[in-house]
Amino acid sequence: MFTGIVQSTGTVHRLEKTDGDFRLRITASAGFTSTVKVGDSVSVHGVCLSAAVVDPGAVTFDVSTETAARTVIAWWTAGAKVNLESAMRAGDSIGGHLVSGHVDGVATVTEVAPAGRGMCVTLAAPQTIARFIAAKGAVCVDGVSLTVNSVRDIAEGGGCEFTVNLIPHTMEAAAVEYTPGARANVEVDMIARHLARLVECAP
Repeated sequence: MFTGIVQSTGTVHRLEKTDGDFRLRITASAGFTSTVKVGDSVSVHGVCLSAAVVDPGAVTFDVSTETAARTVIAWWTAGAKVNLESAMRAGDSIGGHLVSGHVDGVATVTEVAPAGRGMCVTLAAPQTIARFIAAKGAVCVDGVSLTVNSVRDIAEGGGCEFTVNLIPHTMEAAAVEYTPGARANVEVDMIARHLARLVECAP
């Protein structure tokens, strides 16, 4: 479990296709990697991955084909910047919101505009997750806990466009250099997801 508060950023060093899946090596500060042990869960750009190998300044993860298919990982190349967060511990402050690290879908950035000293980002979400995104609700984009400003349903395809604001601190602390066309990992609020399932199964 995570909170969507980025602790560090890292860089994709290598993404290798292995026997049916992938192996991902991320370089990061020694201050961050020194806190990670083999088997620990780490949020890598919003994706919960288990550390397979830990070296000073680098962590290697195994990535299943299921995870690669549901996230932006398969598009990563060497040099890509990623957001990192270690799993929260009992008693930790939840500065963002409860995040599982299980990506629900991939959204596409459609517009980026200045917003005071920050930035407003508009993303198009697919139909599969559109109904879980609500104005003033929580959403996790590339591992960052954000508040949804507004939502506009898209008739064609059944998806939606939603906007989020990035404050100056987030722009400095996280890998959020978005441009139109960029893809982003999105995890919807887990309470919304479970409520929807309860409604679906109601007698």
